Amino acid sequence: MPIPLIPFAGAGAISEGAGTILEKKVLRKKKINFKDYQVFSFLSIAIVMIPLLFFFWNINSDAFQLKNILILAFVVLSSIIANLFVFYAMKWEKITEIEPMRLFQPLFVIILALLIYPSERTNHQIIIAALVASLALIFSHIKKHHIQFNKYMISALLGSLFFALELVASNSILQYYSPISFYFIRCSFIFLISFAIFKSKPGSIDKKTWIYVVGIAMIWVFYRILLYFGYVHYGVIFTTLLFILSAVFIYLFAMIFLKEKPTWRNLIAALIILACVGYAFLVYS
Repeated sequence: MPIPLIPFAGAGAISEGAGTILEKKVLRKKKINFKDYQVFSFLSIAIVMIPLLFFFWNINSDAFQLKNILILAFVVLSSIIANLFVFYAMKWEKITEIEPMRLFQPLFVIILALLIYPSERTNHQIIIAALVASLALIFSHIKKHHIQFNKYMISALLGSLFFALELVASNSILQYYSPISFYFIRCSFIFLISFAIFKSKPGSIDKKTWIYVVGIAMIWVFYRILLYFGYVHYGVIFTTLLFILSAVFIYLFAMIFLKEKPTWRNLIAALIILACVGYAFLVYS
C-alpha cells in the first residue's frame, strides 16, 4: 500500500537534502580522496543494509533472465561512472559552481522517462508540473559566469546524466526485487568493482570521518528505498517531482547550518517548486 503523499514527499526531500549537505562537508576535507570515498561510502551502505536483509530480502526468479541481468549490469556501471564524476567535481570545485550542473538530473530523468516508458506520458498535468519545477530549479542557479564550462562543471553535468540513465533503467527491473534487495545488490557491486579498481585502504579515512560516512550511508539507504518505492507506486516522473522538494530543504539547511543567504532567484524557485508539488498533489488525489 502506497505511503501517504505528504509524509512520503517530505521524508524523501529532507533525506536527500541532508545527505547532500553532509556529503559536501566530507568531500571538502583535504585528506579525503574522492576515489576512496566512493569505495568506503558504498561499503558502508552495504553493511548498514545487512540487518534489513533478514526481513526484506526478496528477488523474483525473473530477475535472473539475461535481459534483466544486463539491465542490472548497466545500472551498476552507470552508477559507478556517475558517482565518480560527481565526487570528483565536488572534491575540487566550489559547490556554488557545480550546483547548476547537478540540478540537471531531475530534467534528464523526466525526459528519459518520457522517451522510454509510455505509461509516464499519460498524465500531461503531472508532466508539465515536473518540467516547470525542474527548469525553475536550474534557472535559479544559472548566472552569466556559468556560461563558461570548466572540467569540474562538465564532470558534474556528466554525473547528472549518468545518474538519470541509472535511475530510469532501474525502474524497468524494480518489480523483480524488494527496494532493499535491489539497493543492496547495486551498492555491493559498486563497492566490489570500485575496490578492485582503486584498492583503497580503510586507514585512508580517519575515525571521525568514518562516523560521517556511516551516517551518510544510513541517510542514502532511507532515501533510495523511498525513491524506489515511489517509482513502483507513483511512477518515475511524479516521484521525481516530489523529490525536487529537496532543493527547498537544501536552501533551508544552508541558511541554518552554513549561514548562507539564499538569493532572490532561489526564493522564487522554491515558491515555484512548492506550487508545482502542491498542484501535483491536487491532480493525483
